[in-house]
Amino acid sequence: MPSFDIVSTVNSMEIENAVSQAQKELISRFDFKGSGAEIVLEKREIKLRAPDAFKMNALVEMVVLKLAKRSVSMKSIDAGEAELSPLGHARQVIKIKQGIDGPAAKEISTYIRTLGIKVTASIQGDELRVSSKNRDDLQTVITACRSQDFPVALSFVNFRD
Repeated sequence: MPSFDIVSTVNSMEIENAVSQAQKELISRFDFKGSGAEIVLEKREIKLRAPDAFKMNALVEMVVLKLAKRSVSMKSIDAGEAELSPLGHARQVIKIKQGIDGPAAKEISTYIRTLGIKVTASIQGDELRVSSKNRDDLQTVITACRSQDFPVALSFVNFRD
């Protein structure tokens, strides 16, 4: 039975490349010389540290711009609020979202059901599997999902006949 999977993944190499480009820019920028600002990449988050809120805003803008240039979807990024210490130092964590969470998976699944096409969509962990007897129906579902604006970035993988 033909099927495909709907997933929401971010290429980790693109994130590493974007962070390394932002770190190089941080080193070379005049307004950050000797400020102690830093960008650190951990498993699923980017930690930023700056001496004040103004430099933190510039740092966040720099990282987000580099991620956007590397074709990382902004729906996969959760830039929280900056934490300011009493001395004025700022810290912020940018989280990288992987997978489709439960509410978003239900929203996508109900949208597919409302299309009126004979397909079955089942939630399997952090992805959706869509199957049908007809390949053309699966292609229709893919184009319909691409035209819709969901809260997560969607990728369509494992198309099987």
